Amino acid sequence: MSGENVPPLIAAQLNYLLNHFPQTIKIEQMWSGSKYYPGILDRFTLAIPYCLDFLKWDIIYDSESPFSAPDVIFGAEDETFHPFLLTGGEGGGYLKSPKNCLTDWNSKDPTRLLFLVQQLRDQYMSYQWARVGEVDDDRLKFEISTIFSREGIEMHLISGTEKPEEVKFAVPLMDMDINKKVPGCPWRHPQKIYLQVIYPVGKKYGPTPSAPRLKLISTPELKALFSIEDVKLPSWVDGMCMAEYLPHLEESLEKQVLEAISLIDIRRRFIEALALPFGRPLEADPVFCRRATVLAASGVFTFMVPEKFHECIRICSEIYSLWLLCNCIGSPLYSNSVSQATAGSNASKFTGSNFFPKLEIFAQITDSQMPTFYSTRNDYYSLIMSPFIPVWSGLGPN
Repeated sequence: MSGENVPPLIAAQLNYLLNHFPQTIKIEQMWSGSKYYPGILDRFTLAIPYCLDFLKWDIIYDSESPFSAPDVIFGAEDETFHPFLLTGGEGGGYLKSPKNCLTDWNSKDPTRLLFLVQQLRDQYMSYQWARVGEVDDDRLKFEISTIFSREGIEMHLISGTEKPEEVKFAVPLMDMDINKKVPGCPWRHPQKIYLQVIYPVGKKYGPTPSAPRLKLISTPELKALFSIEDVKLPSWVDGMCMAEYLPHLEESLEKQVLEAISLIDIRRRFIEALALPFGRPLEADPVFCRRATVLAASGVFTFMVPEKFHECIRICSEIYSLWLLCNCIGSPLYSNSVSQATAGSNASKFTGSNFFPKLEIFAQITDSQMPTFYSTRNDYYSLIMSPFIPVWSGLGPN
């Protein structure tokens, strides 16, 4: 965060928060609260990750009193959240918490805002746990008792006048440091996969309690390695609880993530093998190896094979148009023509969206015949990859 309109002390604290908070915090808006200097931005809304959603809290500084601690305004639905007050005062009132970090505020310390937000978030999590614990639902209490020992679980009681009460769980999956397993990892924050579980709140056990709503959610950057959209969740059997469901899901997920990591090296060797027929790539994705750009010549035409493999569809259309203009292309685009036979056992190593994401159509141009187009939906890449068999036949397992 930089800008002439943000006071230096506020900017330093905000920068430190954005760069060092363990999760990605967003600034939704900034505005001025100054009567005399309306151009000075001293107030802002933070979107703080919690339970696979965001808490929207307003942080209110006073540019005319730069050494004072900020005020914090919580959401309207959290009117009973009092983080720095303890019950037990006279007449059932509140006592001030000794952990209130606002009492010894130091505006010159850039870490103070981060410490404040982290402390408030931790207390908000405890507040939500307490709210869920007060819900009169036997099944929900049983579920909580079975997963209480798992670390990192967050929960949120969803209530409103126009919708029934629900409890949402965010359950982190797999005890695996994905960042460390990816060579040259570019991610600043730890990559995680969560299971979102939403239970409707009921009073008593029914004869057959309805299954909760389940959804996999991951940190956005993880999609460059592994897309959870391709994961099929196991079925929820009647009478099952989360403690039974989670181990099978985690075992399946771990295998798929490790396979996705192993495919990075296979794609890397494939891109390196392109140097034989095409020469050194103009550019390539060095970490996940999902993109590569090479030049290919055919007679008087020179083609740039696109950055992303799934863009081959567009290139095929352009090649086909060129063929219509000149039905005799001097030399083949590839070193050998496509065979109607399958590509052999090596092809199975390269099937699936983790190898060529979204690749559906490829074209083969020869000296005297019309370009041949092949769909990868049914033949699992076997036909389109056959021109590269001489190049990558040694890339399979030894």
